[in-house]
Amino acid sequence: MEDSDGEELPETPALPLEIIVYILSFLHASDRKEAALVCSSWYHASQDLRFQKDVAFSFPASSSSLALVRGLARKPRCSLKISQLDGFSVSRSLLLEVRAALSGLEELDLSDLRYLSDLTLNRLTGCTPRLRRLSLAGCHIAFEFDPYRGRPAGTAADSSALVSLRNLRRLLTEQSSSLKALDLSRTSITPESLRIVAQVQDLVLEELHLQGCKELTDYSVEVLVKHQPGLLKLDLSCCPELSSRTVRAVARGLRSLTHLSLSRDSKITEKGLVELLSVSSLVSLGLSGCLHSSGAELQEDLKASTAATAQLELLHLSGSTNLQDGVLVSLSQLLGGSLKELDLTLCLSLTDLSLCSISAGLQRLEVLRLGWCKEVTDRGLLGTVQDSRPETGDGGPRFTRTFGNMGFFQPPRMPFEERPTPVSREELQRLERRHGASLSALRRLTELDLSACSKLSDASITQVVHFPDLQRLSLSMLPEISDASLASVGRRCRSLTSLQLSHCPGITDRGVAQALPYLRRLQHLSLSCCDNITDRTLQLLMQHCSRLKTLDVSMCKNVSVTAVDLLQAQLPFLENVHHKFIGVADLSLTD
Repeated sequence: MEDSDGEELPETPALPLEIIVYILSFLHASDRKEAALVCSSWYHASQDLRFQKDVAFSFPASSSSLALVRGLARKPRCSLKISQLDGFSVSRSLLLEVRAALSGLEELDLSDLRYLSDLTLNRLTGCTPRLRRLSLAGCHIAFEFDPYRGRPAGTAADSSALVSLRNLRRLLTEQSSSLKALDLSRTSITPESLRIVAQVQDLVLEELHLQGCKELTDYSVEVLVKHQPGLLKLDLSCCPELSSRTVRAVARGLRSLTHLSLSRDSKITEKGLVELLSVSSLVSLGLSGCLHSSGAELQEDLKASTAATAQLELLHLSGSTNLQDGVLVSLSQLLGGSLKELDLTLCLSLTDLSLCSISAGLQRLEVLRLGWCKEVTDRGLLGTVQDSRPETGDGGPRFTRTFGNMGFFQPPRMPFEERPTPVSREELQRLERRHGASLSALRRLTELDLSACSKLSDASITQVVHFPDLQRLSLSMLPEISDASLASVGRRCRSLTSLQLSHCPGITDRGVAQALPYLRRLQHLSLSCCDNITDRTLQLLMQHCSRLKTLDVSMCKNVSVTAVDLLQAQLPFLENVHHKFIGVADLSLTD
């Protein structure tokens, strides 16, 4: 290299690999992948072991996988997920290669293997003397108990077509000194079988997944808690026989628990939930599809509780269709110093009062999902909630024009009719004085879902959705927003990697042209059923969004197949374009 006088300039010395690794450590994973493409030294820095946490390799049982397994022997630590495993020679050769090359294997995921038997399981686990994690989710395991023989059926020999409980217990006993995580989700495990697993000598589990185990009962969970009190993560979602008795058993017996999922356990009620919140170690709680009442009892318990030790960081309440505002106000006050993720999708009864309490009290939120909360309006996002008027009238049942309201034949009160204590204006004003009630106060948001909140319009989106660190945003099914909202989002949310705008009839090429120059990081975009989007939008994507990976323009009648083909040819990272039923307008003309 020469300067303007013709003299040679000394070459800039290359940065040491350690310095490049240190610089890359400040980048998000997606940005680090992009940086790895700059030059070879940056690529090698991106492969540093500090960036390779929880690395898993998934591949089928085939002859071509043998070379891959041999190459993995050089990895200090990795996870394998082998699919399509059976009893044929190729699978046996692969297992032998695993045994020879990966003596240090710590995690084994055999979930959903259709032909897993005792013999195959023994061969595979024989090469893993210190297994830490084992997944048998969805496998056919003979848990049925034979009362006449006093042992589980089908356990006479290791060559049975299924994995037997006897063999599983033998494996757990052999691995008890190292095994910490076990996944038996979607199996037919019975209460008696769970007791046998929990009582394996010297087995101290930290993580147990039992999602979709439909035969489990409250008693089986009580036995589990008694024999495995050191559990840190427990997944009991989709277990329909579990009730609030399980909640109390977990709250009282697992005092070190950090993650708990009870989602879609339909018999669980509000009872015991406050006691669960008093577990100071709990950081993640899944209750989606559980609370079917208004939350009146829960609200009163929250007000009366002294559970100031609650440190929840993640709370999922999606599908709680009758949950009322008062519960959210109380939760916002209780969890204001810790909560980072809140899912309220399909909480149909929540109003602007809830949104204001969230904005004012949950300042540490990073993920907020409000999809299908149809009572949320612009006032909720802006923090200008009006006083709610109390209901007037006697409120009694009215039957016919003849009988009117005579005060008899009172119907029983249903859970969804329970009315929690109204949220006072003073409570909201106190929250507003502390933090301010506009959604823009949640400056740490990285994900926001406002899909199907059909009462929202440009008035709030343009004024409030200003989050420089926001990465995922859904504004789908908002019929009142226009190009003004999209342009504002583009200017104010430049870190977006995912944007959902399907079923937004007010979005046109003009709004896309105003937003895309600022959305250089965009990887996923949905514009399905946006009738005013044309080929011009696809041209803009080619110009501004070189990182785009997925695009949905299904049922966009003014987008042509030719433009889609050109887009796929021009964008190197584009993996999938959904374009069913496009160009409908053109087809109708030709017919």
